[in-house]
Amino acid sequence: MPSELERSMESLITVFHRYASKEGSGNSLSRRELKDLMEHELSGFLKSQKDPAAIDKIMKDLDTNGDGEVNFEEFVSLVVGLSIACEQCYQMHLKKMGKK
Repeated sequence: MPSELERSMESLITVFHRYASKEGSGNSLSRRELKDLMEHELSGFLKSQKDPAAIDKIMKDLDTNGDGEVNFEEFVSLVVGLSIACEQCYQMHLKKMGKK
């Protein structure tokens, strides 16, 4: 039976390929696929962005090899960055709770 972490990794891979397979090769996300993924899977994060060009900026930042698409390795850097930010918020919350 897979561990919680193994299930989480499987989920990350499954979600990536669900959106990557909508058009093109299935091994990378086009801009439209990335937008769909973020609207459905990271809607809270996307709604907090005040910049209407946020998707384009995220796409540019993630596409480190400059091919106009986001492969799995590039996508994982987004997930890692967001996870670190969430963990930092969690730590701040714990500190606030400890002060009360």
